[in-house]
Amino acid sequence: MLIGYARVSTADQNPGHQVDALLRTGVDRDHIPVDTASGAKTSRPKLGLVMQLLREGDTLKVTRLDRLSRSVLHLVPLGAELRERGIGLHVTEQGIDTSTMECRAMFGMLSVRAELQRELIVVNANDGLASARARG
Repeated sequence: MLIGYARVSTADQNPGHQVDALLRTGVDRDHIPVDTASGAKTSRPKLGLVMQLLREGDTLKVTRLDRLSRSVLHLVPLGAELRERGIGLHVTEQGIDTSTMECRAMFGMLSVRAELQRELIVVNANDGLASARARG
């Protein structure tokens, strides 16, 4: 079975493009839970639901790795759990299919990149806020 997962960080963001992309890959609309939560948080109710639904032989599909998480400390154990349970991971926009060792290596590298992006967002936001406060 194909099960999708989509995530946006805030309620004013629209997950429609993720859902549409997952539908184009063959995921049924009823199998695409959507979370509204920061990628840095490990507690996301819909991701927990997805992990409960997945069975051996299933494939989890996401559009980009950062939709699963922006933390290496969360992505690596998640990838390991999926592999141990015999569940595939397909990251559509980044061409990752964890059935190959090369793509598992890419999964690890892109996990680091997702975390770096998150840290850069925080630094840039804090710099902007500090600058605005200094200007009054």
